[in-house]
Amino acid sequence: MDNVSFLAQSAFPLVWILVPTIGALVRARHATSPRQRLEIWQRWWAIGALGIGSLWMTIAFLAFPDTMATAIGFHRTPFMFEIAFANLGLAVMGFRAASGSAHERVTIGLGAGMFLWGALAGHLYQWFAGGDHAPGNTGGVLVNDLLIPAVMIILAMRSRRLRATPRPTVKAPA
Repeated sequence: MDNVSFLAQSAFPLVWILVPTIGALVRARHATSPRQRLEIWQRWWAIGALGIGSLWMTIAFLAFPDTMATAIGFHRTPFMFEIAFANLGLAVMGFRAASGSAHERVTIGLGAGMFLWGALAGHLYQWFAGGDHAPGNTGGVLVNDLLIPAVMIILAMRSRRLRATPRPTVKAPA
């Protein structure tokens, strides 16, 4: 595989972080309050990063299993079918988080983290112990596995704190 192809394949997963980040930045410029801005960020992240990113992985593992096996540096196995449906579960959770409460979003972020952080540990193990330098095992996938649930949890925790902070009231003159 040439360097340009490797770099492109390795970097592709970053689309699921970059698009929601750019979308949230553009949309949040028009927010009228910190709460509204935070809500915009949470929805873009839930739908774009976790929801659509995981749905893409579901489709890729189901429709193109040989390509995905090559991308991750493994032979095709029945386990890939299970990974597809685990990603479908993440996609459903991401779409649910878009309209969920801050408490639900923390829970969804933690649930996604359990799968994605476990996957991150597996990728790192395969990289260092097994010498798997395939583009689907290193690069952008590592960033996604770490950041998607972490950012989701951080945004939801920030939202919980923001809601718990009392708004200042202005007394009417007597």
